[in-house]
Amino acid sequence: MSTSANHPGRWWHRLDDGRIQCDLCPRDCRLHEGQRGACFVRAREGDAMVLTTYGRSSGFCVDPVEKKPLNHFYPGSSILSFGTAGCNLACKFCQNWDISKSREMDTLMDAASPIAIAQAAKRSGARSVAFTYNDPVIFAEYAMDTADACREQGVATVAVTAGYIGTEARREFFAKMDAANVDLKAFTDDFYVKLTGAHLDPVLDTLQYLRRETDCWLEITTLLIPGKNDSAGELDALTKWVARELGPDVPLHFSAFHPDWKMSDIPATPRATLQRARDIGIGNGLRYVYTGNVHDLAGGTTACPSCDTPVIARDGYRILAYALDDTGRCKSCGAAIAGRFSRYEGAFGPRRIPVRLAQYRPATALNGESV
Repeated sequence: MSTSANHPGRWWHRLDDGRIQCDLCPRDCRLHEGQRGACFVRAREGDAMVLTTYGRSSGFCVDPVEKKPLNHFYPGSSILSFGTAGCNLACKFCQNWDISKSREMDTLMDAASPIAIAQAAKRSGARSVAFTYNDPVIFAEYAMDTADACREQGVATVAVTAGYIGTEARREFFAKMDAANVDLKAFTDDFYVKLTGAHLDPVLDTLQYLRRETDCWLEITTLLIPGKNDSAGELDALTKWVARELGPDVPLHFSAFHPDWKMSDIPATPRATLQRARDIGIGNGLRYVYTGNVHDLAGGTTACPSCDTPVIARDGYRILAYALDDTGRCKSCGAAIAGRFSRYEGAFGPRRIPVRLAQYRPATALNGESV
């Protein structure tokens, strides 16, 4: 597979005026020769679209899966995480702005083919690979090829995404993924337009598609920003929509904002705000509502919806107690917990291990392909 800087792009068409239109996401960027899309990594080269970051990463780490965050996808397992550069949103509060807003290709440190990533995950003991740090939608071809390679190695794949993706690309992209955490940034279009440069409805469409049309495991994260998207009314509307349209078993994570990028004047989210949001979600019928980026034992614990027994007690990314059988059923009452589970053999814990792929790279790939 190609690891060249410019890889043939998909999801575009020619316009009558000579431009080409990118159909990957709802931005519908229309490009003349030599121009780049809003994401900066998809460009017109001749009469075609190319992806300029295929095979190049901003770095690799082995993390706990709970950091994505995913609390119901093989809890306690480790996950090999990587991203590239660029983004198709323009969030003023971006928490990974040094990667997602970068227009310097020098930030891409590691070159790796899809099979090299899959083999590194296998050799490191990671249960899955996460496309994260920046949005995998913009490097979809690379992520999809990597997902295929991971599947051949028995490694699952996870998309950590804002869900801002076109209809055709969405179908093909998520068909390759085993799980997704979608960042639902707010529940008003005004917030999306003013603070992300995007719109709310396409994200809601992605959430409904994932829940209704795929087998991809879904969890949602909302970063609560003081005074911007944390009112009781908005949280009530958001959680009611999730319960009604997606069902009560979709885990929802309310995460704490810290001042960053172009919103360094906004204070960090108080823990009480997150706890209030969690209470609203539970009150509206959601069974699994979590708090993140704060110390909150109750907000990190999974309780059985049938008998209320704490079946996974967490302190941050550390699992303190685990009371599910191998199929994800409560050991107290036998009720099934929504998610993907297997034999629990202890937790990876809160470690974060930077990885250079060379340390896991054999001389040749298993199929003989140079990596």
